[in-house]
Amino acid sequence: MFTGNRRLALIFFCAMLLMAACMTGADKDAGVSFDQYTIADSFEIQPAAAEPLIQAPVAMDFDNRGRMWVVEMRGFMPNIAGTGEDVPNGRISIVDGFDKQGRAQHARVFLDSLVLPRAIALVYGGVLYAAPPNLWFVEIQNDKPGKRVLVDSLYADAYSNPENQANGLMMDIDNWIYSAYSTTRYQRKDGKWIHEPTSFRGQFGITKDNVGRLYYNYNELQLAGDYVLPNTVIANPYMKPKETLNKALTENQHIYPLHPTTVNRGYVAGILNKDSILIRFTAACGPLIYRGDQFPAGYSQNAFVCEPEANLIKRNVLGFESLKTTATQAWDNKEFIASTDEGFRPVNLLNGPDGAMYVVDMHRGVMQHRVSATPYYRNGITRKKLDTLLNAGRILRVKYKYKKPGAIPEFDKASGPELVSMLKSENGWIRDRAQQLLIFTQQRAEIPDLEKLAQSDKDTIAAIHALHTLDGLDALSFELLQKVAASGAPMLSAHALLLLKQYNTTDHVAAMEKSAADLKAKHDTVTDLYLALSLGPWAAVSPDTFLPLLVQLSRTYPESAVFQEAVVSSLSGLEERFRAYALQSDEDKHAGEIINTMLDQTIKNKQEDKKNSIFVQRKIPVPGLQKGLVIYRSTCAGCHGPDGEGIEHMAPPLISSEYVMGSNARLGMIILNGLEGPVHINGKLYTFNGAMPKFRDIYSDVEIAGIMDYLHNSFAPADPKLSYGRPPVSPDEIRALRNKKPGVTLTEKSLLETGD
Repeated sequence: MFTGNRRLALIFFCAMLLMAACMTGADKDAGVSFDQYTIADSFEIQPAAAEPLIQAPVAMDFDNRGRMWVVEMRGFMPNIAGTGEDVPNGRISIVDGFDKQGRAQHARVFLDSLVLPRAIALVYGGVLYAAPPNLWFVEIQNDKPGKRVLVDSLYADAYSNPENQANGLMMDIDNWIYSAYSTTRYQRKDGKWIHEPTSFRGQFGITKDNVGRLYYNYNELQLAGDYVLPNTVIANPYMKPKETLNKALTENQHIYPLHPTTVNRGYVAGILNKDSILIRFTAACGPLIYRGDQFPAGYSQNAFVCEPEANLIKRNVLGFESLKTTATQAWDNKEFIASTDEGFRPVNLLNGPDGAMYVVDMHRGVMQHRVSATPYYRNGITRKKLDTLLNAGRILRVKYKYKKPGAIPEFDKASGPELVSMLKSENGWIRDRAQQLLIFTQQRAEIPDLEKLAQSDKDTIAAIHALHTLDGLDALSFELLQKVAASGAPMLSAHALLLLKQYNTTDHVAAMEKSAADLKAKHDTVTDLYLALSLGPWAAVSPDTFLPLLVQLSRTYPESAVFQEAVVSSLSGLEERFRAYALQSDEDKHAGEIINTMLDQTIKNKQEDKKNSIFVQRKIPVPGLQKGLVIYRSTCAGCHGPDGEGIEHMAPPLISSEYVMGSNARLGMIILNGLEGPVHINGKLYTFNGAMPKFRDIYSDVEIAGIMDYLHNSFAPADPKLSYGRPPVSPDEIRALRNKKPGVTLTEKSLLETGD
């Protein structure tokens, strides 16, 4: 028997347990309501995880069991001033315990004490993650960190603000890991990490289609991409591709928010409409090519794009032409998802193992970093008290109402044959993971079945996966690739041709010559394109055999800049010999204006030793310019590029710009007051949306002088009259400029009127 007090204590204890049990379920979805959201017909949004389980998520990945590994950037802009970002409070959490509605009930920290972590990939039995400036790989041992390896100490610039740092970490079908805002790709082979140069792509987020082409975006360009498979058009180090990579896939940047939102430069003409509603993208990020099997067929390989400042997600329909890809907005007056909840901040999208689409909703009030935040933005944020929204964060599942999400395969228990069968799944996530596991677990017993699948004429996508699985197992052969290349499917032939490059030995020349001739006889544009892209190594071994074939391919498509760029990419060091072969013919020697222009530029670049910047290791400047370098890399390089060549769709070049080479006064006024486009640089018009921010209230006179010294030293040609370069800019000059004109953003017209 209990006494009264003991009985009361027991009742109280039981009541508290009951309350705790009830709150455990309630707290997981605390405050998660979708009353303020609209979504396309026949779709629904469900909370997969929410605060307090997670806070400020920016990236995630799924493991073999379907659990979510979430990167939480909890230190981003903890207040409107942005102070305290260096506090190591970022973390990676494992989120699981899903109920029947797909809502997570549990989260536990895998890694903590990180400063602004931003990317993750579950690969090679471990976690690859970015905590700038480093890229780390850590093994997983019973859901705890094991051995940690530094993969790259220069993955992301330590000086850059979080809006302009490498991110993404997506493994493509070719077994390489690619990032946005980066010029390096990664692969682990025989326990060692390999780094290779790759082309610069986008700002935040990267995705792929079913055959491995890459897509990305920039703040004001919702979708960009490559017309060709990655690293296929950079074989010639003296040619920088412009026709095949980094292409705007749509000119339509219009968006349709449900309400007025706080945007960084809402005061600029053309940003908001008369109702103060954002008109076009200003913070595009987190693109996704949907490759799942839960949405209706018409959604397959559609492109979805996040716009966190407008609280929406856009849907685009991709069009695949023979030499290029296009994107068209699905609707002209509405979005796939839109909300009046200004805390809805979609920053990343993922294909899920169940076939649904997952949304990483940072759910944070302040989204603009302090480096570029304008007073207009800061005032709007504080007026709405959005700077107090700090401890939230959600992962949302988007599903089609009339189809049940798919079951997640038991990958950890799957046999080799079962993994091979998964390469034929309709769900791209399952295909990707099966390929990775076949390679990682070295399922060599499945090589015969993989060879059979690679030659399938019924399932091109599965065949491409099988090819690259065999490549990862070091089980390819020249003969197999020859057979696959001869298949009727153009993109399967394309992958086989690219893989054949590693067999460019003299004993294979005759067989490759016959294969190339047979493929060319098909008169298929895609096959011809990848023939042109793949013959470079063969031409290096036997120029008399393959240069004439490249000439023929060039002449077949004389007006196609895409095709001519592919040809020149294959001519590394053979440009003059190619031209000699081309001139041997009695055909119109004035034809081929496009390729001749490209050849002239490439030969000139070689003579001047001007390589594609992805192959160049920049020298560290002298110590006196270090301050300007640090500021340039943290602030300016995000738009103008680390090499000053500009970034298409973002900002014009600085190299040899008349504004850099000209008077200190004009350059100083631009840095102090900002500049709106369009603007002419050396006679060429550069149109860019938005405006360069003003830095008068961010940097001191000494700092701005340092920036100008760095620009003069790095991007202005040396003046022979100045043996030690231009004289340093005096802080007094900057101080005088501050008072010359009120700090309003300049236009080219007003800048020129200012004079020197």
